[in-house]
Amino acid sequence: MDRRIKNRIGYGIATIVLLLIEVLIALYVHDDIIRPYGGDVLVVIPVYTFIRVFFPDKPVLLPLYVFLFAVLVEFLQYIHIVDILGLSDSTFWSTVIGVGFDWKDIGCYAIGCIVLGIYEWISRKVTVLGKSEGNDR
Repeated sequence: MDRRIKNRIGYGIATIVLLLIEVLIALYVHDDIIRPYGGDVLVVIPVYTFIRVFFPDKPVLLPLYVFLFAVLVEFLQYIHIVDILGLSDSTFWSTVIGVGFDWKDIGCYAIGCIVLGIYEWISRKVTVLGKSEGNDR
């Protein structure tokens, strides 16, 4: 099987697993650390893996783009987009989009995207090392 297809499948599986973890956190974790902070650090990662399903060839700036997208969503919370769109009665949309702006959320998204950036950096180094040793299968 082609490497790109394997990568797409892997990123697809990762997206589903991470989304399930996010849902489990939202439904069953009611603490002061994991749900408010861990969930926000984690939430940018399934966005990243979902995009990688369609663009499997290591887009270098993707962690930055994911961060900017997350900040955009947080800004939409700041302007109360759920209310503007008339979706405030929808638990689904209120949960997906969010209803409360918080600078700490942006900090958590930044941490998640820094982790993604480190992943990208390590992944590129491993790929370069593999190719230089003639192991580019």
